[in-house]
Amino acid sequence: MKIDRHGKAKVLSPDEIERLFSEGLLSIRDKALCAVMLYTACRVTECVTLKVKDVYDSKGRIRPELIIRKGNTKGKLATRTIPVLDDLIHYLKLYQPKYSPDRYLFPGRWGRGHLNPEYASLIFREACFRVDIEGASTHSCRRTALTLMSNAKIPLRIIQEISGHRSLEQLQNYLEVEPSQVRGAIAALSMLTPPKDGSSKFDSADSYNPKLSAE
Repeated sequence: MKIDRHGKAKVLSPDEIERLFSEGLLSIRDKALCAVMLYTACRVTECVTLKVKDVYDSKGRIRPELIIRKGNTKGKLATRTIPVLDDLIHYLKLYQPKYSPDRYLFPGRWGRGHLNPEYASLIFREACFRVDIEGASTHSCRRTALTLMSNAKIPLRIIQEISGHRSLEQLQNYLEVEPSQVRGAIAALSMLTPPKDGSSKFDSADSYNPKLSAE
């Protein structure tokens, strides 16, 4: 868990996400900002550098896929296109900025440039404080999305295509292992416990018996 901005950002629970959007985030812009990060698993810098044309077409309609351009990604590795979920569409419709192709989706003060990533992080931290969520940062949106996909058995190679990580090893560092998963893994070891009659669970009628083989 992240304490004083050190350590890994926590993975948010469904209840925490509900509280965050219903009580923590105060404006439509802030909800749209965090929804983009949560429902596309993008980094905060990738989010604030989106342009209106990356999300809406010239008629103001939400595109079926959101475009994260190569120049705005970490390491400038590749452009990514992320399908837009209905959950995200809901917040993008409420936000609906005036269409201007080269305008940033989340403009900075006085409409100049884009929202500063540090300020976006502050918005998120203050929202978490309001609803008593400790150890979270904007990276929580990304870690939550990627962990949920992993838990849903989505192949890592596909998740990597969405996350934009350079390698599967980097991606795996993001994924949260839940206590219930650890308990389930340890519970599987119960098969090693011998039955009460003293015979092994591995014994069977077809098991190899050296005494019989020698006769």
